[in-house]
Amino acid sequence: MGENPIKALEDLLDQERKALIGGDLDDLNRLAPEKEDLIDALNGLKVIDSDGLVRVQMKVARNQALLTSAAEGIRAVAERMSELRRVRQEFSTYDAAGQRNGYSVRLQAKLEKRA
Repeated sequence: MGENPIKALEDLLDQERKALIGGDLDDLNRLAPEKEDLIDALNGLKVIDSDGLVRVQMKVARNQALLTSAAEGIRAVAERMSELRRVRQEFSTYDAAGQRNGYSVRLQAKLEKRA
């Protein structure tokens, strides 16, 4: 962790940002415990470098925005995949009154080849 937890946390937050931008979830998981340890170390400090903490706070806010965007993206992909599964299982139409009618689609339709 080193002698300066503020600098160490800043460096780690830069690594976290890189992992977020690159979509490297494994790296994010690897960094999480060290990030928690550094935050705990900062909480235990008596005298605090306010300039360093302002920089850390800005990086934390920046990364939180990226984390939120990543989570929204993952949610959107999951919803889209769910919709695609539903589309494969059901064919929908709408009548003149705007009411939806769903028809099941056979999942294992096979073509029979005859000689």
